[in-house]
Amino acid sequence: MHIDILTLFPEMLDGAFNSSILKRALDKEEFHYNLINFRDFSANKHKKVDDYPYGGGAGMVLTPQPIFDAVQFAKEQRHSKPRVILMCPQGETYTQKKAEELAKEDHLIMICGHYEGYDERIRKHLVTDEISIGDYVLTSGEIGALVVVDSVVRLLPNVLGNVESAKQDSFSTGLLEHPHYTRPADYNGMKVPAVLLQGHHAEIDKWRKKESLRRTFERRPDLMNETTLSEAELLLLKEIKSEKK
Repeated sequence: MHIDILTLFPEMLDGAFNSSILKRALDKEEFHYNLINFRDFSANKHKKVDDYPYGGGAGMVLTPQPIFDAVQFAKEQRHSKPRVILMCPQGETYTQKKAEELAKEDHLIMICGHYEGYDERIRKHLVTDEISIGDYVLTSGEIGALVVVDSVVRLLPNVLGNVESAKQDSFSTGLLEHPHYTRPADYNGMKVPAVLLQGHHAEIDKWRKKESLRRTFERRPDLMNETTLSEAELLLLKEIKSEKK
């Protein structure tokens, strides 16, 4: 996978790409990235990339020319038809399902906004996806872009040490992940559930599934409506509900 990020502040992103899972994935050449400062593509003699909105109003709006030209440059470098992603608070709310979808692509171009917003022609005629990481507004799109990149890259083959790790993450199964415990088995009187210490894998799997259901039911009941449960899971959920009475 190759990821191009169009940004006015590439220095905001360099540190993240040289740390933790992203750096490991780069070292393994599981993906490559390029930070493109779209100010470099401005035809304005002062390298301006924004202007006042037509009709008046607060703030400045990113002009189309530098971004269109920067995207065209990124496409020509790869000779591909990439997904062009606009980081935008008006976009679809980002989910694990979307991350899994994007992880199948060979080339992503991400546009990080700033100021009041984008010229609407960028949205209408250039991008394939608009993504929001939540119902709040950030100063610029770089932080949101990093969220997307991290969630996508960790799904690529050979990036995580254990291939099962991503499959078991919260939201990957449609449910929240079960609780985890490690040594010591008894910490200041707070004990690890006995079932995890007995080595009975079938019982451990059942406990994990039940606790995953319990956590989802208690914390994110909205997810239950979007998940198709098996008969065994429905029985466990019935047990959970009866325990709450």
